[in-house]
Amino acid sequence: MVNPGKRMHILQAKLLALRHGQGAAILPPEITRIHMDFAMKWNEGHFGPRKFWKTCLPRLKFWNPAIPMLVNRTTDQTAPAKMSIYFRQASLSSDAPAALSTKMNSLPLAQQPHSSTENEYPAPEPEEGERVVTIDMKGIHSDKILEEFISKTGATLVHPTPDEQVEMRQVEERTERAAFDRAIVKKYIDDKRLEERMLTKARQEAEAIKMANQ
Repeated sequence: MVNPGKRMHILQAKLLALRHGQGAAILPPEITRIHMDFAMKWNEGHFGPRKFWKTCLPRLKFWNPAIPMLVNRTTDQTAPAKMSIYFRQASLSSDAPAALSTKMNSLPLAQQPHSSTENEYPAPEPEEGERVVTIDMKGIHSDKILEEFISKTGATLVHPTPDEQVEMRQVEERTERAAFDRAIVKKYIDDKRLEERMLTKARQEAEAIKMANQ
């Protein structure tokens, strides 16, 4: 069983990795929702979108929990890869994401939009009072997708605090120590196994010599 201290270190490292890194940004209140459409596999220009989804979207969701973020994937590798970013018009109130979420939740569960692996929910047309900005992600590196996303949304990047920077250095040091310790243990085990094989071989040779001399 993993001891509580080690478990806390693991959780600390995971939380820091979720809070900071590519995609750690606070979106402006004008954004009502985000929709991604791309293929299931990485080939045919879908590697960048998949990496953005894996590395950046979780951090965006962490810092912007009220904004719906849907991912619609398809088995058609020739399909476009597009991100749709929906903005409320200036006349709408700043609680538009919550209002939209309430509207969607009022639908029967089976009719509510959700992330899909079967191309069930492609990006919809903007609602009344919304406008949509798109990013063509096909064949684009995830770093470039993020760069264009930040530019078009006006998101504010989140940087680690001094205390978090100390914690991150501690995590790195523990990771390095753990790798060093694993290397030492592996060498010890490998040496023991080599010694056992050599002893077994020597015993077999001695037994063979003994049998030959009888």
